[in-house]
Amino acid sequence: MFRVFSILVGVWVTLSVEAGPAASDLSSAGVAEFAAAYRAWDGARFAAAAELFRQAATNAPANATHFYRLGVAHFHRMLQLQNDPANRTNAAAARTAMDDAVEALTLAIKLDEGHAESHALLGTLYGMKINGSLLQGLRFGPRVAKHQALALKLGPSNPRVQYLLGMCQFHTASKPAEWLAARQTLQGAEKLFDAEAKSTTAPPEPLWGHDSCLTFLGRTCELLGKRTEAVDYFRRALAMHPTDHLAREGLRRVSKNK
Repeated sequence: MFRVFSILVGVWVTLSVEAGPAASDLSSAGVAEFAAAYRAWDGARFAAAAELFRQAATNAPANATHFYRLGVAHFHRMLQLQNDPANRTNAAAARTAMDDAVEALTLAIKLDEGHAESHALLGTLYGMKINGSLLQGLRFGPRVAKHQALALKLGPSNPRVQYLLGMCQFHTASKPAEWLAARQTLQGAEKLFDAEAKSTTAPPEPLWGHDSCLTFLGRTCELLGKRTEAVDYFRRALAMHPTDHLAREGLRRVSKNK
């Protein structure tokens, strides 16, 4: 019995070692594909990145990072489907991408309970599932609170954690005091993003969110009547990410009303 067990362990270790380089190559290719998809805001390329991350997760021992990356790719595929004017009829595909993101990120935190960005993304996704529904709020509200609290506890200096919290505050705000609170959180995220951009030790992960943080700062300033600041934020977002249609629409809207 011990001999059989030893042989099985040896086979597993051998397969893991052989799968490692392939998984590493797939993951690196996925990060590059995600970066290209993000620059172009290309849904097909987000899907291609997700497939590369899925293969990387399949070809290696269970690893939280692979599932986090997979969740990030599905999350952005969902946003592309939801927000791109050319794809607003793809509601079913967006819901599928949302569910795929939740599944991947749930696996990530099962493998690593301390992964702050996965908690932050799950809190955001469950908040999006509520979508103004009282019934859905009762169902998903506790999950939103749980994952946001864990994200802040585990990653208080993580720019994407702070950005996602500020974005959630923005979407649930309905009066100036709440918009000011969202702006304060987003400004904190902006500083963290700036520091990350200057760092020589930035994590080898899909880096996302900086331009969107500026976009939501622009939208918050717009709601607060600070049009000059809104214009500046929208222009900075577009300089960083020219395909950001929310920033482009915001700049057009604010410039028209000046």
